[in-house]
Amino acid sequence: MRLIQGRTDFCLDKACAVAIGKFDGIHRGHQALLSHILEKKKSGLESAVFTFDPVPAVFFGKGQVRELTTREEKRRIFQRLGVDVLIEFPLRADTAAISPAAFIEEILARRMRAAYVAAGTDVTFGAGGAGDGAMLAAYGDRLGFAVEVIDKVCADGREISSSRIRRALEAGEMEQVTELIGFPYSVTGTVVHGRRLGRTIGMPTVNLLPPGDKLLPPRGVYFSNVSYGGNHYRSITNIGCKPTVSREKVMGVETYLYDFNEDIYGREITVNLLGFKRPEMKFDSVEELKRQMEKDIAEGKMVNWYL
Repeated sequence: MRLIQGRTDFCLDKACAVAIGKFDGIHRGHQALLSHILEKKKSGLESAVFTFDPVPAVFFGKGQVRELTTREEKRRIFQRLGVDVLIEFPLRADTAAISPAAFIEEILARRMRAAYVAAGTDVTFGAGGAGDGAMLAAYGDRLGFAVEVIDKVCADGREISSSRIRRALEAGEMEQVTELIGFPYSVTGTVVHGRRLGRTIGMPTVNLLPPGDKLLPPRGVYFSNVSYGGNHYRSITNIGCKPTVSREKVMGVETYLYDFNEDIYGREITVNLLGFKRPEMKFDSVEELKRQMEKDIAEGKMVNWYL
């Protein structure tokens, strides 16, 4: 996958099929949109995704916005799906002021050589978000590219959206999150050294420090599954600050993998969160913590959570 970031002077070599959006979560609705541009590859078009960096909410002054999928996660997913070109268009004062007409004519038609554009029914673009699907279609007729406005995908009679997924995630409803996204919610990172408490009590764990812009579910213990080295390992995960053994308020992702004894410090893993078990708790002693961990691990072995 070719990545174009931080540039406005790019120019693609081949005609392409373009999908426009923020793609937070890359959920089933986004995947339906992407399937249309990926299908066009059969006609000889390159598949291209156009998105913004930073996300509009950050640029327009809402502070740090935690996302369902970080920039790095989006890149990995787009590449895995088969996208040919990813454009992370720089969002700043001058680019945010581009008129909708100039966006279509200069960026889509001239620089991207768009032959086909797929967008959701709620697509907006250009200064003030004044451009919409109808404008895209009108300009497409004049400039010679096809436009398809893709209907929303629904689950349980309601539209799937990033905001709906956020609400489910913040409630710890991981099965619902998986249903809406189409795959388990995950946290990817490099394994770092923890306090080594788990090793001393016979339950060694691996620790991740999640990216600061990653939205996490409520603090607690989750049934999980770890992807590493092309394999999947059943596991159980604590998300939180480990109040029994630490006064620090640093959020971490600590995971016990079943039937696993490799040293993977410094390696990248993905923790897939499958189901909520219990909230994070502060215990009166390490022994009490150990008893609860043994109970959690034993219960996790009895639950059939698979990717």
